Amino acid sequence: MAYQPKRRKMTAEINVVPYIDVMLVLLIIFMVTAPFVTQGVDVELPQTSTAKTAAELAKEEDSGAFIIVEVDQNGGLGLSVNNGDMARGLSMQDILVRVKAELEINPKSPVLVGGDGRVPYSEIILTLDALSSAGVSSVGLMTEPHNS
Repeated sequence: MAYQPKRRKMTAEINVVPYIDVMLVLLIIFMVTAPFVTQGVDVELPQTSTAKTAAELAKEEDSGAFIIVEVDQNGGLGLSVNNGDMARGLSMQDILVRVKAELEINPKSPVLVGGDGRVPYSEIILTLDALSSAGVSSVGLMTEPHNS
């Protein structure tokens, strides 16, 4: 009887250690670069001497929450709720849907519109008109305190 060597079964295994290393390096890169990403819309508000801060306005309305709609110098729209991150690049329809949803949750929330000082006044009026048409009863205009 002839000798027959035992056949070993071949197993296909993937070594995942290099993939985990790459994933951890990417995670570190994203964690380091995340603070440098700018949030919000850069708006240069007009100045006034009788301006109130959003916190003061929220206290007067007996509500800690407020809704801010911003129009940047190019006419782009942004939305911030409860001093959260500014959602940029929204359409007017998106703004109206989100504002209505927030007002259903907290009907006493003040709605503020902030427009860049360089944006045409007509853009602010169109935003105010759209909010009014959507059923928002009271809208305030944001300004910066005048430094005198």
